[in-house]
Amino acid sequence: MAGDSIYTSDTQRQRVLLVTGMSGAGKTTALHVLEDLGWEAIDNFPIRLLHRLVSDPQPGSQSPPLAIGFDSRTRGFVPANIIDTVDRLDQRDDLDVATLFIDCSSGELERRYNETRRRHPLAKSRAALDGIMAERELFAHLRSWSNVIIDTSELATNELQQAVRQRFADDTVQSLTITVSSFGYARGMPPLADLVFDMRFLDNPHWEDNLREQTGMDAPVADYITAQPAFTQAFAKISDLVLDLLPRYRSQGRAYLHIAFGCTGGRHRSVYSAERMVQVLREASFSPTLLHRNMQSRAADQIERAQH
Repeated sequence: MAGDSIYTSDTQRQRVLLVTGMSGAGKTTALHVLEDLGWEAIDNFPIRLLHRLVSDPQPGSQSPPLAIGFDSRTRGFVPANIIDTVDRLDQRDDLDVATLFIDCSSGELERRYNETRRRHPLAKSRAALDGIMAERELFAHLRSWSNVIIDTSELATNELQQAVRQRFADDTVQSLTITVSSFGYARGMPPLADLVFDMRFLDNPHWEDNLREQTGMDAPVADYITAQPAFTQAFAKISDLVLDLLPRYRSQGRAYLHIAFGCTGGRHRSVYSAERMVQVLREASFSPTLLHRNMQSRAADQIERAQH
């Protein structure tokens, strides 16, 4: 059921997700992913107080989705009472309540506890496996009652993160912050750029007397660059590549992406290319930030002449 939503399409109802599961299975990791996705995440919250947390909806406002983490260590943990509380909350018209259970095989949990040398919360002075089996019995009814179960027995941490994102990411929310920039190689590459495109294969407007003092934001420079067949062909391929990569970056949980275009001085070819890329991204429903690092740098003229 990867990618399937467990919530209704009614955007007026606040989403509430209870996150629980076997100790050591990955509950904390799941909560961190939900927080990155824009959920308000609270761990080890007493479930008996949950009705107070969601008791005062604000008229006309949309509350952020709420993720509540709890496990066998949470104060007042009684599975039957938790199920009763959630069932009553789920009958409210303003709430959409679901439960995520993070599970893992007993053998894998035992291996994790032995490897980290942590004590299982229910083991006390006994072996970790004794605590695991006691907790599994305690959780049996709650597990079968949960809406979504993710088994992490064969999952690495990043795979669990991706599984949570697939099920609970809100596709209407921009979860990837994109920066598009231009720069001049003469002043060094941007140190934090993820994708860098070198536009120095294009004819340089700097060597046109009527274009030298202008920038890539001026129409005559734009016309000069777009008139070159090399730009049209290359930029189409760059645009296709970027648009293909963005959802892949999002699926990997990337929060920030920096796309940089460079030329010699950072005033003409890179500036125009960055402007065009921002236009492409906006047409694809992204909201990028645009930066021109060296567009106003006059010292670049000397470097342009030296490299001519």
